[in-house]
This record gives sequence, C-alpha cells and structure tokens, in this order.
Amino acid sequence: MTDTNHPFAPLPAMAAGPAIRCGIGGWVFPAWRDNFYPAGLVQRRELEYASRQLRAIEINGTYYRAQSPATYAKWAAQTPDGFMFSLKAPKAIVQRASLADATKAAAAFVDNLQGFGDRLGPIVWQFTPSRAFDPDDLAPFLDALPHTLQGEPLRHVLEVRHASFLDDRYVSLARAHAVATVFTDSPDYPSLADLTGGFVYARLMRSRSAQATGYPPAELAQWAKYAAQWHAGGDPAALPHVSAVQERQAPKDVFIYFISADKERNPAAAVALQRKVDARR
Repeated sequence: MTDTNHPFAPLPAMAAGPAIRCGIGGWVFPAWRDNFYPAGLVQRRELEYASRQLRAIEINGTYYRAQSPATYAKWAAQTPDGFMFSLKAPKAIVQRASLADATKAAAAFVDNLQGFGDRLGPIVWQFTPSRAFDPDDLAPFLDALPHTLQGEPLRHVLEVRHASFLDDRYVSLARAHAVATVFTDSPDYPSLADLTGGFVYARLMRSRSAQATGYPPAELAQWAKYAAQWHAGGDPAALPHVSAVQERQAPKDVFIYFISADKERNPAAAVALQRKVDARR
C-alpha cells in the first residue's frame, strides 16, 4: 500500500488550514482496476488505496440508499488523516414534490452521518433537471438544514440543474443561508460559479479517454489556477456568474471532483490536478 514506485504514489501530509482536495466519485469501478488500482489489489482494499492517492471522494451510493452509522464509520476507518468524504443526500428527500415537506427526513439523514467523524465533508443536495427555482419552497428547506453535528459545523452544498436557478434571487437566498452551490463544468447542466457558501465545490465533467490524464495538460493547469484563486479567497471572473464577481474573501476549502464523462480517466485527472495545486503552494 505504500509502493512509492507506483505511478500513483501516496500523497504527502496536508498542511494545516484551508485545503484544496481533488477527488473522484466513488471508489468501485471495474475500469479503474486496469489503470488506477495496482494489479492484484483485492476489492475490499480499494477504498484504503484510493484514499491515499486522493484527498477526497464523493459518495454517490447514498443518493440511492442511506447507510448506517456503523457503515460510515467502517469507511472512515479505512482512510488517512485529512481525507474527507462528500456524499449525496438520498433522492427520496431531494425528489419530493415539496422540499418544505422534506425537512424532517433531511434532518434524520444528517443525524445518521455521525459515523464519519472528522472525515465528513460537504453534504450534496442534488436537484433533478426538472426542479425549477421556487424560493417559497427552497427557503423553508434551507432554514431547517442542521448547522452542526456532534458539535462540529456542517457544510451543505446545492447542485442545481434547472436554468431557472441562474437568477440573482437564488444566489442571494443561498448566500443568506451560507449554503454553497456546486460549480458544474458540463455541457449538459447550467453552470454558475457564484460563491454562495464558505467553501468551494466543483464537479468537472469533461474527461476524455484519449487523454492519459483525462484533460490536456493546459486545461489542468488552468483548473489549478482557478483552484488556487478559490483557495486564496478569490472569485475567478473568467467562469460563468449570475451575480457580480465578489471581492477577495478569507481563504477557503476547495473540493474539486472529476465526475462522469470518460470515467476511466477520472482518477488520473484528480491525481494530476492534485499534484499541480500542491506544487503551487
């Protein structure tokens, strides 16, 4: 597990303070056994390995079925200090006709995450492309989201996929609740880089199988620059915004995930970007 001659050698220890974490969605994918996991690595050790090559993993499985605190604790125990999981809230919550009627279910889901301990990162509330912006429905939902778990602050992030969210009113509502918004770099979904919370959450969905690192080196270098700007409290003006670009703020944690597209290349993309952002510090 610590073979430094492997192309994905373990990452160095993280510095204190806000960090840039690059990662992928999940850790079980057959094609990754050909180009990410070492030959012969048994599946039950894939999380142990992946969490030492990446700073974070986004769990998609919880969108379909929440797990027990014991399962979350088991996953957390396989990861090193400083590593974090993001995870999607169940679709049974976010797909309800009325979000305002889902507040109790949302609170119960969050309360169940205590097994992650300090490995718990952002909680992603991913809306379907058919859910339009309805401030009268969204506001009560945001009002009711728990702010802490076992005395520690929680981080919530909304992934909005309907064009009606490209609205100053949405940006203002999210900022009023200190809830982040996913910046989605995808040809299929609306994209807004407006900073609405105390951290940055990006999902990059353009990896290509023809590129060994998923993205061409020049594109990874550009994303490394954006990551550094976000991390330093900046707001990259070149990215699409609904509202005005903000003045520099305090340094922020940054979570960048390579998701979907040509998925077999996503681990290589995440590793390559992590090395670039680490080299800039």
